[in-house]
Amino acid sequence: MELYNYIKSLHLIFVITWFAGLFYIVRLFVYQIEANDKPSPEKEILQKQYKIMTYRLWYIITWPSAVLATLFAIWLLILMPAWLQTAWMHVKLGFVVLLIAYQIKCHLIYAALQNDVFKYSSNFMRLWNEGATIILFAVVFLVILKNAFNWVYGVIGIVLFSVLIMLGFKFYKRIRERKSNH
Repeated sequence: MELYNYIKSLHLIFVITWFAGLFYIVRLFVYQIEANDKPSPEKEILQKQYKIMTYRLWYIITWPSAVLATLFAIWLLILMPAWLQTAWMHVKLGFVVLLIAYQIKCHLIYAALQNDVFKYSSNFMRLWNEGATIILFAVVFLVILKNAFNWVYGVIGIVLFSVLIMLGFKFYKRIRERKSNH
């Protein structure tokens, strides 16, 4: 059982660094997109710096953390195969698939920005950043409650919280626009 605790600890550490990378990469996307609207030479200086920062975050922290968290999760499932018979684990694995899809989409955005292709606005990226937050809340509630249905209340709560964040974001955006017009 001691091996299990070490593997679980490593899994949790890499899940935390994976999410940290996902949260920060999207924030860097916001900055990179906004830098594109700056005048020269500020635009070029910022773009170069953000490309370096996103590259390092993406390939030194986020992708390795995703791979290691997944490998340790598989190891945990090998140690505890009965979990695969539980409904909460099926739902959790569904959210893990969603998280991997989210990371792949972030990778496509990352690749486009590295090639100076700007498909999304900074406002879209601010909202996109909430995707990882919702997945995190759902998975934490699932793992703690170990109930395939009670997590719904947690997700409903985070969706309502996200709506409040979006309303706050719109309010903040109006304040920024008013300040920039004065």
